[in-house]
Amino acid sequence: MSILTQPALPAAPGYGHSSIADVLTSSAAALGAPGFTNTLNLPSAPRVCVVLVDGLGKALLKQRAAHAPFLRSVLAGGGGRHPATISAAFPSTTATSLSSLGTGVAPGLHGMVGYDVLDPDQDKVVNLLGNWDPGVDPLRWQPYPTVFERLDGHVPSTTISLPKFASSPMTRAALRGSTFIGAGTAHARTQAAAEAMAAHQNMLMYFYWAELDKAGHAHGSDSAQWEHQLEELDAAMKRLSTQLPANTLLLLTADHGMVDVAAADRIDYSAFPALLAGVRHTAGEPRMVHLYLEPDGTEATRDALVAAWLERFGKKAWVLTRAEAIAAGFFGEVRTEVAPRIGDVLIAARESIAFYDSRRVRPAALEVVGQHGSVTRAEREVPLLQIPVAGAKKAATKRR
Repeated sequence: MSILTQPALPAAPGYGHSSIADVLTSSAAALGAPGFTNTLNLPSAPRVCVVLVDGLGKALLKQRAAHAPFLRSVLAGGGGRHPATISAAFPSTTATSLSSLGTGVAPGLHGMVGYDVLDPDQDKVVNLLGNWDPGVDPLRWQPYPTVFERLDGHVPSTTISLPKFASSPMTRAALRGSTFIGAGTAHARTQAAAEAMAAHQNMLMYFYWAELDKAGHAHGSDSAQWEHQLEELDAAMKRLSTQLPANTLLLLTADHGMVDVAAADRIDYSAFPALLAGVRHTAGEPRMVHLYLEPDGTEATRDALVAAWLERFGKKAWVLTRAEAIAAGFFGEVRTEVAPRIGDVLIAARESIAFYDSRRVRPAALEVVGQHGSVTRAEREVPLLQIPVAGAKKAATKRR
């Protein structure tokens, strides 16, 4: 079975030249830290603040620009010398993209290859975002040093995020090594960022913004609640641009975009026996499903499974094998230990549809409106904007 028998797949993420994996490494190089390459051609600066907005796809930002006048003005200005659009990691999900951001390497190396995936050592599906299995050691699962760890002794680094993430398994796996400052409200986070930056001549800062993604999952990106959160983000970025020291490079990017899926298009695939023939475990996202065969599964079993999915959903999803996904470069270079964590067969939604195995997910999961994980442009393309901080110079002058 070949991916060439289906509609063409989009290009793989631009790991090493235009992806989320290149943002912190290029920022470190812009700071003058040794051992890093400025792949994204960022301007040199003594301080860099990278704001990561969970769920802000480039398409959504452009479509809802009327609710973000400040960011719209940045978009109109071209976003600086670097690319204004970069690619999320694959799958286009938080655990995977944040791990590529934090380590600077592709998913096939850091091993965070989905929202939940198979742990071959335990023969069970484990969650890699919030509810980690006690049998999974974050440092063993993701052994690569983070950008923050590599900066130790050269440039101080700080994380601004919600307090609950201070020592989470996800932080320990992919974002360890920085000074963590927890703050609950948007005002508290922007104030904490400004104070931390002002206290150092050099710094790399990672600033996480969660609210937009939450609104999208609960209400959809085409909702008043999502638009309100975009307005809150826009106001916070305008405020932050006036609070940071004048020589700060302020960047805004995202981990993935989002697609709204109607209730009628949230499909329980466990209702179709042929779609689970020979399958031992199901995992992943509703828009990027991992299917793992039984240990005695054969190529014939796998090919029959691919054919069954193509027959039923081939017009609405890409269906490919692990080998095809790896060969296409979606996971980048893949370590031997990581390959079995990837499904034998992968289902990537092409239209506004989502796939669930109701035998293993909670009923509430089928109520999620805004979704992501696949390789459509709406999910994989994210902004990389350089936000001017000219107002901060005036504020500093007044203080003197």
